[in-house]
Amino acid sequence: MEVKHRTAKSLVGKLGSVSELTRTEALCELRLISKHDPDARPLIADAGAIPYLSETLYSSSPDAQENAAATLLNLSINAKEALMSTRGLLDALSHVLRHHGSAPDAAVQSAAATLHSLLIVDSYRPIIGAKRDIIYALIDIVKSPKSPPRSIKDALKALFGAALYALNRSTMIQLGIVPPLFGLILKDGRVGLVEDATAVVAQIAGCEESEEAFRKVSGVGVLVDLLDAVTGSSIRIKENSVSALLNLARCGGEGVVEDVRRMGLGVFDGINDVVEKGSAKGKNKAVALLNLLDARGLSGSSDGSNENSFRDSRFDYLLHHSS
Repeated sequence: MEVKHRTAKSLVGKLGSVSELTRTEALCELRLISKHDPDARPLIADAGAIPYLSETLYSSSPDAQENAAATLLNLSINAKEALMSTRGLLDALSHVLRHHGSAPDAAVQSAAATLHSLLIVDSYRPIIGAKRDIIYALIDIVKSPKSPPRSIKDALKALFGAALYALNRSTMIQLGIVPPLFGLILKDGRVGLVEDATAVVAQIAGCEESEEAFRKVSGVGVLVDLLDAVTGSSIRIKENSVSALLNLARCGGEGVVEDVRRMGLGVFDGINDVVEKGSAKGKNKAVALLNLLDARGLSGSSDGSNENSFRDSRFDYLLHHSS
């Protein structure tokens, strides 16, 4: 361990060299070590690497930016506190994200992934969420037609982490996250991206501002369509759709519930699919959504017609035979 400590200290010292070649070689070595040796990551952070790496994110050299961002991502796995306590670290990450059109794609992806790693910690979510420039940049990556799929995926994961803190959701909606998310869901056929986008949708649906924002993009209709077997949605997408509808209904009240009811009886087939095939968490949310919707609202009749028989058989079956 002592050897690793000396090596880390020596390499970090070279980051301050006047020689660009020396700095580049040290940066490349730190990236490799931090990638392959978990034990070395705290040592590199303790040796003072993070301020140098943060400063390098402003470099005009694409290679330097890429190596610095990748090293910060590696360090974020084991040295989150060291990163968050470094002055200017979030501003440096924001700089790369805001210049995603000109910065190296790999650097942008590492910067977004670093934020996702940091957002695992509950106490960091309000701090990062308060940096509106970061949230705006992540949203811009998602909506940019020139963003590579990997950049979009990493941005979505970071946005998901930020949305886990309830007070960040209204900020994200104010900054325009809803249209790009639903645009991605409607226009992108890549299942992985749609799964990640619906996961973010499910989180941001849980705030008061969500109902109006979702209504402007016909969000309820889109979420219900994703539950339809015809769309071929994965079970994860269906779970996310159920979660989004549940959060939206809880925050938006009876108006949202009525919107879902007006979609017709077919919506229950998708919810039923989650009840039968979803994860334990997904099943619980599906049953909760059924309880909230209450199939009785789908039937305005009181004459014992076929619609009431649907209520008595399928709806009650789902509620009483689901885990």
